[in-house]
Amino acid sequence: MNASEMVLVADLGKSRCRLELRSGDRVLAQADQHGFPGLGITDGARLAFELLEETAAMIPAELTASGPSGSPLAGFGAAVAGVEASAESSSELAALLSRRFHVPAAVLSDATAAQLGAMQGAPGTVLIVGTGAVAFRFDDGGQLHRADGWGPLLGDRGSGRWIGQRGLEAVVQAFDGGPETSLSAAAGALVETPLLLPAWLGGSKNPYRSMANFAPLVLHAAQAGDAVARRIVDEACTILAGTVTRANGGHGRVAVLGGLASSVYFAGLLHNTLASAGMEMVEPLGDGMDGAALAATRRGLLQERYIHRDGTNWPD
Repeated sequence: MNASEMVLVADLGKSRCRLELRSGDRVLAQADQHGFPGLGITDGARLAFELLEETAAMIPAELTASGPSGSPLAGFGAAVAGVEASAESSSELAALLSRRFHVPAAVLSDATAAQLGAMQGAPGTVLIVGTGAVAFRFDDGGQLHRADGWGPLLGDRGSGRWIGQRGLEAVVQAFDGGPETSLSAAAGALVETPLLLPAWLGGSKNPYRSMANFAPLVLHAAQAGDAVARRIVDEACTILAGTVTRANGGHGRVAVLGGLASSVYFAGLLHNTLASAGMEMVEPLGDGMDGAALAATRRGLLQERYIHRDGTNWPD
């Protein structure tokens, strides 16, 4: 892609849809709204397409117009939740985007996009720790190795949801006569009494995200010296190191992305835990949006077999 060409880049997750119009490294315009359940659901491709089309419409039309008359728009890269669940839906979504915007389209999983962005197409391991948790590694042959990412009911151990849930469990256990913790006072900002926590979670539109929102308070309590919170955080780091080890065999460099990685305190603890396991944390070179942009503008990538493409005239 030359400097004058532009691409649309999207990160469509279960809680949020972000879309940017980019030219090289510059973000020219952006839009943001709600997410969707994932491509694995019935009519997943159509629902994802309609949401992406609606989000793109928030960007000035003169910037995104395309067609035979000649537009600078050169491609569309979309990192989408649920790609692993349905290759058929992923390919269908790529075709819908290509036809609608008259450009080549690339659809890939959010985790693949994160690894692609963090390593800029090179092999390596990425640990994504946000509401969920997953470790992704592409080896020298382009083979994917993955650990966790099983969702809140079966996995995502050590994630923001996991830490927040353990923190809330500590609150109700303290109410029952268990170890005292400053997390009880922190939970007071949510409900008047721990007796109301089950109803508070049950009434939430997304209880897993609500639990994850409590994670920063657990980190703060741990940093302030709360023994209960510190045990939760230490266990999370140990679990995440195990997740990375299952993905990369306990060797090599690891880039960490996600909301929890933005905590200097948590990143430091995780760094020490990974170092003790023989691994090295490195700064990611980009994020999932950067990975989607790379997929939109380059082909023949190491991760190519996990990218669903449609359209012609791909740049060499």
